[in-house]
Amino acid sequence: MTNDTAQPVTNEKARIGAPGQAIVGMNEEGENLSTDNVSTEQHGAKAHSHGGGAGVSDSSRAGRLTSYNLSDFPALTGREEDWRFTPLNRLAGLHTDELTGPAPTVQVEKPDAVRVETVGRDDARIGVAAIPDDRVSASAWASFKEATVVTIPSELEVDSEITVTLTGAGMDPAASHVLIQAEKFSRSVVVLDHRGSAVVAENVEMDIQDGAQLTVVSIQDWDDETVHASAQQAKIGRDAKLKHVIVSLGGDVVRVTPSSRFAGPGGDVEMFGLYFADAGQHFEQRLFVDHAVPNCKSRVSYKGALQGQDARTVWVGDVLIRKEAEGTDTYEVNRNLVLSDGARADSVPNLEIETGLIEGAGHASTTGRFDDEQLFYLQSRGIPEDVARRLVVRGFLNEIIQQIRVPALEERLQAAVERELEAGDY
Repeated sequence: MTNDTAQPVTNEKARIGAPGQAIVGMNEEGENLSTDNVSTEQHGAKAHSHGGGAGVSDSSRAGRLTSYNLSDFPALTGREEDWRFTPLNRLAGLHTDELTGPAPTVQVEKPDAVRVETVGRDDARIGVAAIPDDRVSASAWASFKEATVVTIPSELEVDSEITVTLTGAGMDPAASHVLIQAEKFSRSVVVLDHRGSAVVAENVEMDIQDGAQLTVVSIQDWDDETVHASAQQAKIGRDAKLKHVIVSLGGDVVRVTPSSRFAGPGGDVEMFGLYFADAGQHFEQRLFVDHAVPNCKSRVSYKGALQGQDARTVWVGDVLIRKEAEGTDTYEVNRNLVLSDGARADSVPNLEIETGLIEGAGHASTTGRFDDEQLFYLQSRGIPEDVARRLVVRGFLNEIIQQIRVPALEERLQAAVERELEAGDY
């Protein structure tokens, strides 16, 4: 399946997007980056893959290697841009071992009109909305045996949320695959609820067809020992809208890489994220918004809190505005609140622009401790310091929780944040 900017690949899947001709952006030190006469030659890519760098290998999301074949991705060293923040020694074999363990069990609660199927690898719908762009995602693609497909029929407006509960089935490295298809002009909310203990590499595809409106909430509420790497890729059709919400609360190492790719003009994407890391936890979010067609809009807002020794969070936001994407309107922001000594938050917003004919583009990032003025204001009104600190954190994170618009789920997440705060010592 192709779009107006797509190029065919020989493994009978469709690539999404096209290599760019120029890069304008900013590196993590805040220095301007630009290049002219950019080469589109592939670096290390085979005939059935694409990407691989624009002039300099690994330099741009416009040319990043993508392939359905694991053999196209070299072994990881930790020096790769995509993996330089990730503790590879804590991935429990997801990047080195065969993923032969049992996949998480899947249970779906849904209205009768919504279709749920368990299909094999050869189902024609698999791969319509996603293509692996890192080694772990490609390993999951090579290893999964069955996929869960959730289909919201055309023009159906679903009043209640569709809940897909994925429960870990063991600590042997495993692969999982989920496809959500929102057919034309449908409206729905899908909750992916990850629970239990697992070592799992997961691919989630979201196919939002023309005029459809889909909200996907992915909750990582794993047990403490879990290692989870989830690539969640969306293809957004003409005049379609996606709201994507990531909530990471539990697990040892949780790495989520959401991607949104516009396949038709008039698309609208909102991407929200909330994470709360305790001592020793590593929560990583690497997102990508690919503006490949004209007149689309994207907004990204992620917030995180950290407490405890060696609590670590990573947020990397890549937004690409291709040459063809005139009229783009985009903005991304990441805010982090460090609650105690020994915690570390990394935040890297990246913006690549290949055309000046846009409505607007920008990004922002802040990482810091409590706002002394806020604390002083609350304490001056008789609120004890420990209570005041909790109020500040609660208000900081609640902005994201309120975006979910599912009352029962919002209450659950607010209670989870309260438990985190009660366990803290700051």
